[in-house]
Amino acid sequence: MSSLTDFHRSPPDRVCLLRLSAIGDTCHALAVLRTLQAAWPRTRFTWIIGKLEHKLLSLVPDVEFISYDKRGGFAELRRLRRALAGRRFDLLLHMQLALRASLVSTLVRAPVKLGFDRPRAHELQWLFTTHRIHAAGNQHVLDGFFGFAEALGVHERALRWDFPLPAAAREYADRLVPDRRPTLVISACSSHTLRNWRPEYYAAVADHAAAAYGMRVILAGGPGPVERRMADAIAAAARLPVVDQVGKDTLPQLLALLSRATVLLTPDSGPAHMATAVGVPVIGLYAATRLARCGPYLSRAHCVDRFAEAARRFLGCEPEQVPWTRKIERPGVMDLIAPADVTAKLDGLMRQAQRR
Repeated sequence: MSSLTDFHRSPPDRVCLLRLSAIGDTCHALAVLRTLQAAWPRTRFTWIIGKLEHKLLSLVPDVEFISYDKRGGFAELRRLRRALAGRRFDLLLHMQLALRASLVSTLVRAPVKLGFDRPRAHELQWLFTTHRIHAAGNQHVLDGFFGFAEALGVHERALRWDFPLPAAAREYADRLVPDRRPTLVISACSSHTLRNWRPEYYAAVADHAAAAYGMRVILAGGPGPVERRMADAIAAAARLPVVDQVGKDTLPQLLALLSRATVLLTPDSGPAHMATAVGVPVIGLYAATRLARCGPYLSRAHCVDRFAEAARRFLGCEPEQVPWTRKIERPGVMDLIAPADVTAKLDGLMRQAQRR
């Protein structure tokens, strides 16, 4: 096969998906993969994925995963070449705009290599593909990913993720959330510190959740020093006790915990999309980044969006004048979000839950 229209008539036998990182984007890519699996039930899928992201996505059955450690340099590329030697695919879905990923794509033998349209094919991705998805206007990242399915003639979306949770992960979550008491999980840190909110603001929301609704408040996050300092500062500022689980879980355990939560509070981060994958509403904090582009796909109405104010204050222009992918990661930008903005969103979600 050498054209996309061939796949409209006859689904491919073997497809390779290339998306290395990050956690949120791999969750988006999984929704597209589920859509293609529903449309092409006999197709076998192989996913080349980052080492960290593999720890979470490896839970997904019926997909062959090949992990890639981006820190491994040329030695890792040689290992990957050996793993792919003799393999041939009908189609490569090149879903990452990074030169490193494009170098990996050269190791995949496939007559059709589908990438982003030329305006979006940054870092020379267009040089490494044979076909491109249709150009589109400003879109959410997930909508952009669904452009791959649409280019292949698959238009009915399957917005499902279906993560099977290991028993050990479920047991971890059951210990922390053993009953029906409402639970607020706070994953306070993004991978970029200028997207993070003040710890005293998180503490104010935690106190409101506990006092107004009797909520259990659990702090979650990775083992890094930024996360550790943030958790210590939130716990110190909170008047009511919080459960500190920062640095104490694996990605499958975090996913299980999120599945037991009532709501997640987080800045622009991977856990926002993990919570979406298990059907949990997210109160996301967006000022440094654009909610309409990268917010939790099913919870955008619950998020606090101050990107427009950030554009006016820090860039001196209207948000429509800011390039769609540009971030406004400036000191103080997240201070545009007040605790009252967040407690109002929490109040709205709790009223909805009480009505149900």
